[in-house]
Amino acid sequence: MHDDHSYEHDDHNHHHEHGHQPHGPGHNAHRPVQWQTPHNPQASPASGKEPEADFDLVETAFISAFATAPDPTSFLRLARIPFEGRTDEGKTLKLLRVETDEVVDVGSLSPHLGGTSMRYDPLPAKMVSRRRRLAFVYFDGQTACRLSFTEVQALAAHH
Repeated sequence: MHDDHSYEHDDHNHHHEHGHQPHGPGHNAHRPVQWQTPHNPQASPASGKEPEADFDLVETAFISAFATAPDPTSFLRLARIPFEGRTDEGKTLKLLRVETDEVVDVGSLSPHLGGTSMRYDPLPAKMVSRRRRLAFVYFDGQTACRLSFTEVQALAAHH
């Protein structure tokens, strides 16, 4: 027999001193978990900001659609990519180019014990990694700067 604050489900008990609501699947997680591509970081470590959920999927969709856009300039406007923007430091940036490329990883390196040398292994076909990369090239008044999709979104927020 259970009191009002003890709940039994999934073959385990919880005792709570607060109001209890039914748990959904994966009830120990605080928010939905998403599978990330290992080579596709979503936020720069320096930003300290947590990335938007599924942002890597948004970037992938942008790459696919941009590649076939009949009017790339209008597509950039629709995607709210700034042609001019300001950095946190106050530099004005002007968009010059959008770059996309495909990277295929066909081998891996791992350190030998002791860490003084590396071991190389070609990857079997099922482990080959393919990914598309996206960069926005802006001019800051002195040099060209390559920005990621995440960095451009931050630049757009300051626009």
